[in-house]
Amino acid sequence: MKFFMMFVFTSFCLLSNSFLTFVWSEVSDTEQTENQAEEAHELGSMILIPAGEFLMGENDGQRNERPEHTVWLDDYLINRFEVTMTEYQKFLDEHLKFEPPPLWDDGVAFTEGAELPAVGVTWEAANKYCLWVGQRLPTEAEWEKAARGTDGRRFPWGHMQPFVDIARYNHGITGWVSYPLTLASVRSGVKGMSIRHGLKTGGKSPYGLYHMSGNAAEWVADWYDRYYYEDSPVKNPKGPEAGDRKVLRGGSWEDEPRRIRVTARAKAEVEFSDLTIGFRCAKDK
Repeated sequence: MKFFMMFVFTSFCLLSNSFLTFVWSEVSDTEQTENQAEEAHELGSMILIPAGEFLMGENDGQRNERPEHTVWLDDYLINRFEVTMTEYQKFLDEHLKFEPPPLWDDGVAFTEGAELPAVGVTWEAANKYCLWVGQRLPTEAEWEKAARGTDGRRFPWGHMQPFVDIARYNHGITGWVSYPLTLASVRSGVKGMSIRHGLKTGGKSPYGLYHMSGNAAEWVADWYDRYYYEDSPVKNPKGPEAGDRKVLRGGSWEDEPRRIRVTARAKAEVEFSDLTIGFRCAKDK
């Protein structure tokens, strides 16, 4: 009897181990497939944002973020990633009138900086690039919907404050060392979050866009008006007809958490360039 019980116990353990090995293998295979899927997205790929309403602005934010209001947007497409150094260098090679950004090195643009966001770009240059690829800069409303979805969240991943493995932020004004050390790859910020904090989508927005908070602040199409939300159109707002500054969204690698909220608004002159500022493109469906 004793021998029989030991035999049963040993058989059970072997079967359990085999089952666990099978389950672990299945989980590993699934994770590997998901990771491969993440890596398969091409630079310049776009995501469809479906037509519908979303909540824009934040009543608890700065004066220029108020009031919260409901906006309707038609279908549109927007870049999954920020425009990279490699992509922008190809544009510069064909448009010699545009000066390379500060500290720009086309060697870096095709090597260790290949998948870093193109920063130090003026609004005019960003707008011209988007037109060059048959697209346009997103409107401010399009940018915000793509970043926060329809549930009124404060960050692309939800209401939780950011962590260093999902957003590149808070490096301070003295943080600039070099492109590869200060910026994050436009494809980064996903795996670390899923492991450490249990959010499978990592730092991506509800629609799957990367780095909508931090890394590089992003130009949008709209002219800036501090009070625009008070009487802006309900459907497809495009900002004021004229102005002296353009809107920046998303915050950058040097900003503190409150400045990388998806509702935070900044502005700059169209000729202004800075190593914190990049962009992404959009287009009509």
